[in-house]
Amino acid sequence: MRLLGVELGAPPAERGELGRLLQKNAELRNVFASQPGLARRLVRVQKWQSKRLLRSHADLHGNPRYRLAVEFFFNELYGGNPRRRDADLIKVQGAMARLLPREALHSLCLAVKLEIISQQLDAAVTRALVGETITVEKYAEAYRKAGHRADREMQIELTTEIGQYLDSVVRKPMIRALVKLARGPAHAAGFGLLQEFLERGLDAFEAMHGAEEFLRVVRERETSAMVKLFGGADHPFDFASDAKRKGRRAADE
Repeated sequence: MRLLGVELGAPPAERGELGRLLQKNAELRNVFASQPGLARRLVRVQKWQSKRLLRSHADLHGNPRYRLAVEFFFNELYGGNPRRRDADLIKVQGAMARLLPREALHSLCLAVKLEIISQQLDAAVTRALVGETITVEKYAEAYRKAGHRADREMQIELTTEIGQYLDSVVRKPMIRALVKLARGPAHAAGFGLLQEFLERGLDAFEAMHGAEEFLRVVRERETSAMVKLFGGADHPFDFASDAKRKGRRAADE
């Protein structure tokens, strides 16, 4: 289906993909349902990692050009536990797969894939973590023990790909306009949460006026951290150098 020259809905070969991804993502949120101790530890791991990401990219967050993008990536795409959103999206995924602009729908599928792989990796680190207190050293040890290097590489790749898609959408005024026009119908149809998610992502990338540098810096830093972690480094995140660049001390662990 086309509207004003824009393809709507998933192509035939990908119909049903969004629903399958959403269902798997929702199931993973209960991975430790029968192990309350590990469930609590998982929450701590996810919160620690979200804070780590913000520390690693504090200079980008401090730049008005990139602030919204940092918050979108590390607060929206990673971390948290949006169970209500999952449930709502599963109910209306059929309508979304038919009515959303195809490129916006693809961006959403990529975002859900990123959540799935992040949840799987978080669970692996949670199982490998020793003790209740999380430090950089203990996290590094658990990260290496958990393994899954190919999945770590895919996690970084998906983050970059999502950013590239959102950046391409904001450069296409007709698709951007259709997403905005869908605000009322989306809320009426029951997928207002998704609509708001897409709009926040697009607003963040529109504010950058070009995402190439932002995506390159995030990719390089996260790849460097991954290589150092698998290489045995106990202090792989370079917080001190980040703080020096900003001209102030980094926050304590």
